[in-house]
Formats: sequence, structure tokens, C-alpha cells
Amino acid sequence: MQYPEELSQLIKQIKKLSGVGTRTAERFAFEFLTWTNEELVALGATLAHVKEKLPPCPTCGCMTDAGRCTYCERSKDGASLCLIASQRDVFAIEETKTYRGLYHVVEHLVSPLDGRHPHQIRLDKIEARIKTHAIQELILAFDATLEGDTTALFLKQHFVNQGLAITRLAFGLPMGSSLEHIDGSTLARALQGRLAF
Repeated sequence: MQYPEELSQLIKQIKKLSGVGTRTAERFAFEFLTWTNEELVALGATLAHVKEKLPPCPTCGCMTDAGRCTYCERSKDGASLCLIASQRDVFAIEETKTYRGLYHVVEHLVSPLDGRHPHQIRLDKIEARIKTHAIQELILAFDATLEGDTTALFLKQHFVNQGLAITRLAFGLPMGSSLEHIDGSTLARALQGRLAF
């Protein structure tokens, strides 16, 4: 279907969002056409300034608010450093209300096919934080993907002889799930990561 050029450009920009296909982008674009000019200007202003208003913390890489990093400033319980793949992950972990240690966003997960190699990870920044805060436990909190597993293995091998407890998030069965509905790889991880009962 041939849309006017401006509408086509809007659809093209919306499609850049992760998980948004052509149909969804078209639906969003037509929805924007129903908004008032004031609403569109407000959205545009928010988008134009969001990165400068929420810059990453130069220490941990988490999102700051007005230049302040609440994760670096708060008092910590224990001496643990949780390595995460993106700024978004800190919000998921914080939602659990069970972790009070430090965070560190790894610049990227290892994926040679995408040009992201292990030597590009800023190990010096992680090592500096381990020394500065007398870290005793390194938590590798990456997704259970090939990239996440590869990155975790690389980091484990690098830090294994530094006297740290190196742990990985447990992967397994969701609460209330039935074994017959669990895929094989998830069930295998649950068996490998089983706990004493």
C-alpha cells in the first residue's frame, strides 16, 4: 500500500522499535494522527531530550536521574557486584526487593557474529570496582541465551582465580508450571541447577 511520504517515514521510524512489525507500526502511526498537536509536540520534546536527561552513570553504567545514580549512592548490604547486560535489567532485579549490592552494566554481550568480541569488554572498569568496594561475590545476571552464556563463561574464566565467589542466576521452572508444558532446555537447566531440599 502506498502511503503519503510523511506517513511512510513515521511508520519506518516506529518499526525501529524492538518487536514492532509493519502492521503494529501502521497502527501506531494512525493513532498518532488522532492526537492533538500539543500531545504530539510533548511526545517529540520528550523523545528529543530523553537521552541527555537520563545519561548512564560513568561508574556503573546504570541510568541516572538528573545526573545522580541512586544505585551507587545508596547504602549497600554485603559486598556483591551484579553484572547485567543493559540498564533495563536493573529495574527487573530491583523489583524483587531482594538485592542490595552494587550493579555494573557490561557494555555488550559477546557475539562474534555481530562483531562483539570478549576483548572489547572493559574488564579494567570491573576490576577497579572489585578492588574499590572489596567485592566478594560476582553475580553474572545475563539472559539464558547463547550470547549471555558466552559472556558469562568468558567473565568466569577471567575472574576465577581472584578469590571471588562467582555465581549465575538460577534458571528453571516458573512457579505453578507443569512439567509437561516446559521446554527441554529449561527443564535441563532446572535439573542441572537443582538445590538441596
